[in-house]
Amino acid sequence: MKKLALVLLALALPIWGCGSSPNTSTNNTSTEANGNWEAQLTGGTDQAALLNFVTTFSVTNTGPLNVTGFAFFNSGACFTTGDNAETVNGSADFTTSSTNTVTGTLNLTITSSTNGSVLTLSPGVLTGNSNGTTTTTGTLSNGVVVGSWSLTPGSGATGCNAGTGTYILCQGKATCTPTAASAATLRKSE
Repeated sequence: MKKLALVLLALALPIWGCGSSPNTSTNNTSTEANGNWEAQLTGGTDQAALLNFVTTFSVTNTGPLNVTGFAFFNSGACFTTGDNAETVNGSADFTTSSTNTVTGTLNLTITSSTNGSVLTLSPGVLTGNSNGTTTTTGTLSNGVVVGSWSLTPGSGATGCNAGTGTYILCQGKATCTPTAASAATLRKSE
């Protein structure tokens, strides 16, 4: 009888093990956002209306941006142009769907090294496409971020006025069109 019980127990153990624990493996697609991005800001007046810029960064899925380039199109009372004139920080948090649609958020903070002015691009809605698979990291294409911005003049920024508005940040294009979801977010923030 003991032998029969041991045989039954030995046969039952593999069966109990099958499907008894949740499958913790995931098949997520990773996507890297990189290259040049151009920001077009609307709203603000006087010096706060001169804040359009281009930046270069990279990030994969989630985390801080690795910013390797930044420049305003216009020099003004709020920000100067040139090497090391600003400190740029930001982060992103996005996912890639099974159909290679990328959605998430991205934010940036630009701080003047000369007068302390701070331009904040709040976490905006990021959309785009990826060419990745579950075994390869894809590259983001047609990336667009829309959201709101605010400017806080630094104590040494004579003639710089505070401002707020909306922005669109486009990957590799001077002009772009937000997706329907991003456009709706932009309209709500105006």
